[in-house]
Amino acid sequence: MGSGQWHVEKRSTLKNDSFVKEYNPVSETGSLSIIVLGASGDLAKKKTFPALFNLFHQGFLSPDEVHIFGYARSKITDEELRDKIRGYLVDEKNASVKSDALSKFLKLIKYVSGPYDSEEGFKRLDKAISEHEISKKTSEGSSRRLFYLALPPSVYPPVSKMIKAWCTNKSDLGGWTRIVVEKPFGKDLESAEQLSSQIGALFEEPQIYRIDHYLGKELVQNMLVLRFANRLFLPLWNRDNIANVQIVFREDFGTEGRGGYFDEYGIIRDIIQNHLLQVLCLVAMEKPISLKPEHIRDEKVKVLQSVIPIKDEEVVLGQYEGYRDDPTVPNDSNTPTFATTILRIDNERWEGVPFILKAGKAMSSKKADIRIQFKDVPGDIFKCQNQGRNEFVIRLQPSEAMYMKLTVKQPGLEMQTVQSELDLSYKQRYQGVSIPEAYERLILDTIRGDQQHFVRRDELKAAWEIFTPLLHRIDKGEVKSIPYKQGSRGPAEADQLLKKAGYMQTHGYIWIPPTL
Repeated sequence: MGSGQWHVEKRSTLKNDSFVKEYNPVSETGSLSIIVLGASGDLAKKKTFPALFNLFHQGFLSPDEVHIFGYARSKITDEELRDKIRGYLVDEKNASVKSDALSKFLKLIKYVSGPYDSEEGFKRLDKAISEHEISKKTSEGSSRRLFYLALPPSVYPPVSKMIKAWCTNKSDLGGWTRIVVEKPFGKDLESAEQLSSQIGALFEEPQIYRIDHYLGKELVQNMLVLRFANRLFLPLWNRDNIANVQIVFREDFGTEGRGGYFDEYGIIRDIIQNHLLQVLCLVAMEKPISLKPEHIRDEKVKVLQSVIPIKDEEVVLGQYEGYRDDPTVPNDSNTPTFATTILRIDNERWEGVPFILKAGKAMSSKKADIRIQFKDVPGDIFKCQNQGRNEFVIRLQPSEAMYMKLTVKQPGLEMQTVQSELDLSYKQRYQGVSIPEAYERLILDTIRGDQQHFVRRDELKAAWEIFTPLLHRIDKGEVKSIPYKQGSRGPAEADQLLKKAGYMQTHGYIWIPPTL
């Protein structure tokens, strides 16, 4: 039995595991080494190290047991790496408050330089880790080693080979070795399966954490509680009451110098196939038999396996004007920077309900939300259906909130109806409560051995099976991207597709986040 599997099975015997994972300290036997590969890159500087620092500042990582290692090809010193990341860890508002913690955190960081396919480099890394473990009086085989691959997927296989050969625990006395891999995990079904096979030959599934930071967002985390802890929603959450579901991601900026990278993938691979599809699973899944990670992931896989093939007439692609002006983007690029696609789930709960996934760059606004639109009220005696339907909206970012759009009587002597809302806005309701960044939560889950918010291999395979045929048709130029203006809603054809799918737009109503 592998070290990662031992840890997961040990934890699964705990009572009320969901409660324990929130309040149990991460401290176990043995020291904890967190190794960030690609330490000098953008992802590590902007996401990984800041998340580690916030966990340290909040007391989740103890300086008495944890040490952080950076590994990359750049030939820099420990101090130069610390200087590179320092500015990303605190901002001007809280610099004085966190200055002491920052100083202590940076002292925990050690840097090792080397290629990603070099035995010598990884031997040096293992030596540095082992020296830390000895200094903490950790017995061999009881240490915990977490490898975070903040790297392009192309180097996952050689890096994984090096980790397996030179940097894992040599015996199993309660310790573990785990690896975290970032998206994009492949470009289609074949490449994803090849990557899974290569890593799977080296590490057991419980040791592999395929990270999708959307699963760490506070409002996404709330989905299971919202759906299965409230009697209000249980009888409504089905095809008898719900007309359509929209899951939307918009950015108000373009590729911002990442055109060459983005052109290899496009908006479907970058956002829809992973982030939005994961959200769809949580909206559509059946109640799991428990909160154990495997039971939750079992239900997500069932949803993905129930999705029928995507029809070309239910897809609209767009590319914002000026995208090809980037010198790293081919002049004839068909890569979509916008996509609206309708997924249909062939099961008893959702037959006939369109799930509309929509994502785009250079749009009129920046937001991400889930919009559950309910069917019309039968026998509308108030003749108010043209104002809009009831909608339950979960706003993921910015201004995290949940609100229900209702029709109510407008105050006054006349019987006039108007759209309003029941509103839970997090900044107003939870004043003084800091909402953790998604990466903080997910890294903490990794240390604790909780895989609930990570993508399992069969789940990844099912997700790629849905989108690979469409992506191959796009790559061959069989489905074209329509130009749209920057700062717009995207192609007009996308709004027409929504209308065809049965989505009814609300007129004269705008949700305004409440002020404190």
